[in-house]
Amino acid sequence: MPDLNTTNKLKIFNDPIYGFITIPSALIFDLIEHRYFQRLRRISQMGLSYLVYPGAHHTRFHHAIGCMHLMTRAISALRFKGVVISAEEEQALQVAILLHDIGHGPFSHAMEHSIVNGISHEHISLRFMELLNAEFNGELELAIKIFKGEYHRKFMNQLISGQLDMDRADYLKRDSFYTGVSEGNINSERIITMLNVVNDQLVVEEKGIYSVEKFLVARRLMYWQVYLHKTGLVAEQLLIRMLQRAKFLVSEGEDLPGTRALRFFMDHNIGVEDFDENVIEQFARLDDVDIQSAMKDWQSHDDPVLSRLCDMLINRQLLKIRLKDKPFDRDKKAALLQQVMEREQWSAEEAEYLVFDGEIRNQAYSVDRQNINIFMKSGKIKDVARASDQFNLKALSQPVTKYYLCHPK
Repeated sequence: MPDLNTTNKLKIFNDPIYGFITIPSALIFDLIEHRYFQRLRRISQMGLSYLVYPGAHHTRFHHAIGCMHLMTRAISALRFKGVVISAEEEQALQVAILLHDIGHGPFSHAMEHSIVNGISHEHISLRFMELLNAEFNGELELAIKIFKGEYHRKFMNQLISGQLDMDRADYLKRDSFYTGVSEGNINSERIITMLNVVNDQLVVEEKGIYSVEKFLVARRLMYWQVYLHKTGLVAEQLLIRMLQRAKFLVSEGEDLPGTRALRFFMDHNIGVEDFDENVIEQFARLDDVDIQSAMKDWQSHDDPVLSRLCDMLINRQLLKIRLKDKPFDRDKKAALLQQVMEREQWSAEEAEYLVFDGEIRNQAYSVDRQNINIFMKSGKIKDVARASDQFNLKALSQPVTKYYLCHPK
């Protein structure tokens, strides 16, 4: 007779993208139930993109569950083709992809550039996985090995973090659905069905080449149209500057209101070497809600820079942003800075919160890292950019850089 406690854990999610998703094991259920993972319900998948696309309110929780589902499908497709994957490896792959984004901070990427110093979300995800591994008596050991690329079967790491991994296969389709930008709607089912493993490398069978081309074109279009959309870009830059200003004021002795978790990161300079168990516990309490409530509080703060930045974000009164193919003239930026300094009676340091420039890069496919390999009918393996008869794939592998300048309207 089956153990009722285990069968009770094999629940089903109803996902708007894939329909019903089954939780494959008791361990996965317990990880999803854990407060570290439940926090992802309060971390938006697309940061402030809802200021451009009102439907983009989905969370990292949605995305992680979707990735786990696609990984389960990929394992089935590979087994069907004779690739041997043990039950232990299967669970490790599902755990690794489920937890690959658990280290994301509030509004996804903004925190990495403001209230912690030089720490990527991947590094924080790994710290979470190590703590969970200790709590779950070493059951995540193999998942961590695969996640770090240290497992001898290299194709497993490619499924988690390659140029055609389950992460991208989910977020392109999911973000396309929630934004309504149909150009990103890839056929992830078809791509997964075409996967195979040759010489321990993940490959796509030749007949799947057009699905891969569509995937790369969709990725490029989603970056320009959604992820690097100029309004979303200026909003994220304002959020980063708002947090930087708050941190500066706290360092000057200002007592800013905020939740205990947010205050912890405001009061301390946290770098990679500081991410111990205590810091992870504080980080696990931090989510979008902390930032939103602080923003509303700081909107009426005495500091004119902080209150202005908060006001802009809350009421969507954003800066003007211009994009060009060449860097902006230094004199142009200097003149705009001067205007703000005179109008607001601010110093140059204060005015730079509202007048700034930078650059963005879009490269749909990189021929230099973990290539997407096509397994030809002849038995040869070719990089997709060489195997394709589409000239645009070679173009897609060239990075495109654009330059932006932001200033008050």
